[in-house]
Amino acid sequence: MPRLHRSLYVQVLAAIMLGVIFGIVAPERAAAMRPLGDGFIKLIKMLIGPIVFATITVGIARMGAMRDVGRIGIRTLVYFEVVSTLALVIGLVVVNILKPGVGLHVPAGAAPPATGAAGAPVTTVEFLLNIIPSTMLEGFVRGDILQVLLVSLLFGIALLLQGERAGSMVLWIEQLSHTLFVIVGIVMRLAPIGAFGAMAFTVGRYGVASLLSLGKLMASVYITCFLFVLIVLGSILRLAGLKLFRFLRYIAEEILIVLGTSSSESALPRLMLKLEQLGCSKPVVGLVVPTGYSFNLDGTAIYMTMAAVFVAQVSGVHLTLKEQLSILAILLLTSKGAAGVTGSGFITLAATLAAVPAVPSAGLALLVGVDRFMSEVRAITNLIGNAVATVVIARWDGALDLAHARRVLEENEIPASVARISRGER
Repeated sequence: MPRLHRSLYVQVLAAIMLGVIFGIVAPERAAAMRPLGDGFIKLIKMLIGPIVFATITVGIARMGAMRDVGRIGIRTLVYFEVVSTLALVIGLVVVNILKPGVGLHVPAGAAPPATGAAGAPVTTVEFLLNIIPSTMLEGFVRGDILQVLLVSLLFGIALLLQGERAGSMVLWIEQLSHTLFVIVGIVMRLAPIGAFGAMAFTVGRYGVASLLSLGKLMASVYITCFLFVLIVLGSILRLAGLKLFRFLRYIAEEILIVLGTSSSESALPRLMLKLEQLGCSKPVVGLVVPTGYSFNLDGTAIYMTMAAVFVAQVSGVHLTLKEQLSILAILLLTSKGAAGVTGSGFITLAATLAAVPAVPSAGLALLVGVDRFMSEVRAITNLIGNAVATVVIARWDGALDLAHARRVLEENEIPASVARISRGER
């Protein structure tokens, strides 16, 4: 019990409950708690530019290593891009069908405008010209994520073209990325305060009905991720010659670890050992699994399309097909920066909304309280997606002992090395 109250999950849950109660009992005073949620969002936005730059730059630069391994690297990138794009499209379709944000209207003035939304260009030419910053640092100063993305892409490509000569700089930027995510961890400790303020304000200003829309969003994300794993990943695995439910039973312990930590990276070492034991070659496992934690985040992709459109719905903004496709295009880049770290998904969502002037950031405050409760399903879907990707690419490359894999899944054998780790042995 002493450890329970230290859990961020428990703290956020308690803060949300207190916020809801406060909003019901004293709605006017609860509505005044908005600065707590807004302050937390400002801390998140402060980190967007540097994190997007570091993660995307390193991701592109690391493609050089994948290019060097040749056939496996190319197949891995193709698979990741196809499946993650499919996840984004599915999320977009489902949120348009279920419309979880319809019925709750948050005026655009209820929160500060999206960063970089002021003076948004009207024509396509002006929009494209606005992406080009006057200086390389302008996008960081103004908080214009599209400009940051352009600089990140150019920087990453430049490092990629230099190859080994740029190795030290890539390592430095990668270390910067790790440091930034340590800061994310520090900021996320304030999540209970932000969640309390955001939830108290939401219930106090918009009433208990606002909880229904948030519940619909959570249910929509969970259902979509479940169906994605069952139908899409299940079909892909079936084409590889294995059965989904036996495979899920085999990695059940890793799924439970991710459920408890809300971070798919927490199970990475065990997952790699199990996939090798399953019959996937060590080079394929060593390449696909770590790379997948940056390039193949299916659960995060589903959540971000649904959350972005949800914010538009609660803000009363009707997104045209062109605007939704532009969100999809931006997410193809920003979702690659959502590392398997708790809280990074919310930062990436904020970055995406900051790049879409049509969607005000008013509804973003609504997600502060419930984002934490969707992180588990995102992380679990990411884990399963990367595990399936490894098996499929190994089979595609002829580096999977299929008969051995089927036997292991039928008997549900646990690798001896994994069992030793579970017992705390070396």
